[in-house]
Amino acid sequence: MHLPEPVVRALRCSVCGEPLAEHGRALRCERGHSFDLAKQGYVNLLHAKIPAGTADTAEMVAARVEFLTAGHYRPLAEAVAAQVARLCPEPGLVVDAGAGTGYYLAQALPENSYGLALDVSAIALRRAAKAHPAIGAAVWNLWEPWPVADGAASVVLNVFAPRNASEFRRVLRPGGALVVVSPNPGHLAELGSAVLGIGEDKEQRLDSSLAAHFALDHREEISYRLRLEPAAVRQVVGMGPAAHHLHRDGRAERLAEITEPVDVTVSFTLSVFR
Repeated sequence: MHLPEPVVRALRCSVCGEPLAEHGRALRCERGHSFDLAKQGYVNLLHAKIPAGTADTAEMVAARVEFLTAGHYRPLAEAVAAQVARLCPEPGLVVDAGAGTGYYLAQALPENSYGLALDVSAIALRRAAKAHPAIGAAVWNLWEPWPVADGAASVVLNVFAPRNASEFRRVLRPGGALVVVSPNPGHLAELGSAVLGIGEDKEQRLDSSLAAHFALDHREEISYRLRLEPAAVRQVVGMGPAAHHLHRDGRAERLAEITEPVDVTVSFTLSVFR
């Protein structure tokens, strides 16, 4: 497996910051730092361990693949794709910060553009690397300075993922845009304590966290109702951050007891910043 050449050009050595080039089954900088390309098609640029409970597990990734493949969040993916098409009329690089399995990046990538999927979970990036032929995937901790060149990206995506505002700004080209998707307070509220609660002031906190580097350009809400079968209920809980806490307060037991379909509210806010 190889990373798309435009993606390799955008990457930087995570040790010294020099450009990388592909040499056989590895990416290497001129100073000799080398990073093996996994057979699944991604590269791991990390050189430090990630704390337990941070990265998506194999079980979380499997649940996400099943749930997203069923199309439950397709309206959201279509809204993200529409915004990326508007923001990236010319071929460019779209960086998905916290890409997971690459579902949204693959749906949104404009024709003749390339995508870089960054995520701390190598298990998730095995999927992202194969989600679209123009995507390259790199394991990275988003809270650290990214191994990406200044001004390399036309658009940065951030869908339910950590937000590193200074790195968003640094890797965007002049005139580039940031697309952020976050859940609303009523999202999956019918599932109660099985999911993590969303604060009522989440939009204010989002805007405040980005204010030093970005101005709001566009905001829209995507809300609709879904009827989820019991298996899908367990998938939507098991694919998100609540999966790290299912052992607490009898949550796993309550999920296992669900035997009938559940009607839920799906609600997101899509925000575009420049």
